[in-house]
Amino acid sequence: MADLTHTISIVTPTYLRPAEVIGLLDNLAGQTLLPTEVILVDGACEGESESEEAVARVIADYPFRINYLRKSGGTAIQRNFGIDAANSDLIAFIDDDVRLESDFLEVIAARFAEDKTCEIGGIVGYRTNEHFKLNESERWRWYKRLGLLRVFEPGRYDFETGYPINASMQEPFSGTRPVDFMTTACAVWRREVFESGLRFHEFFRDYGVLEDAHLSLQAARNWKLLQCGDAKCIELRSPVGRIGRRKIGYKSVVNYYFVFSEIAGPLSLARKFRFWRYQAFEFFRISTSAIRRRNWGDVLDLRGRIDGVLRVVRGLDEL
Repeated sequence: MADLTHTISIVTPTYLRPAEVIGLLDNLAGQTLLPTEVILVDGACEGESESEEAVARVIADYPFRINYLRKSGGTAIQRNFGIDAANSDLIAFIDDDVRLESDFLEVIAARFAEDKTCEIGGIVGYRTNEHFKLNESERWRWYKRLGLLRVFEPGRYDFETGYPINASMQEPFSGTRPVDFMTTACAVWRREVFESGLRFHEFFRDYGVLEDAHLSLQAARNWKLLQCGDAKCIELRSPVGRIGRRKIGYKSVVNYYFVFSEIAGPLSLARKFRFWRYQAFEFFRISTSAIRRRNWGDVLDLRGRIDGVLRVVRGLDEL
């Protein structure tokens, strides 16, 4: 049984997703360990979103307090706003399109309760519908064949190349295992991590790419981070509120370089070489895909990556 003295605040950024928000609230109401509060941080402007009206209609139906806030700027900024408003000793980041198994919060709270020395800073769940095997992914087979990465353990960070190893390659498992970074889709943090002043960096604005890895890697300097295979969930990947491929391509260069330089910097020539070698392969891979599939999305991705390279060359201080 979990330590029922734990209080849990759920922090969820949202944008133009009223149906997903209601689905999440219904899901949380079925938890064997209920959250103390759910903090919804809506990034939409006044009158732009139906989320507030949807929550207002059903707010009395839920066995926990709902705090509806508005804050624009992107998911990292929204989560920081939610952290500042949270009142519990555990703060969980749960995306609005994630659905937890009924004992998710109880399982993770129990792991924190077992940590008598308070060394664990955060525990991330296991998304059962995201798993894939390295040898089943053509892209990851080439990464390994060409030696583009130094490590291939899911949830670890390649400090020599600047690339987080996709945690979805982790086979289903029971118990916990150490990781270097945690997704913000389904992670629970000890409040003390944020009381030290740690927040998502203001660099990460609008659509989030790698802000979770940056936060985690900073926290991991002082805290243990774990993945719990028994805390299961699924991610529905709502198409609402997504951005175009060009911006994704841009952030896949700029954001990755920013995190690499912040976490492993000052970067040696060898590390810079490995980073750009990996980026060159990605450009080649997406180029061949664009030609083979005649996919306009791939072309937009490539244009974004070119934009990203130019921005890094000009210097991150200009971003």
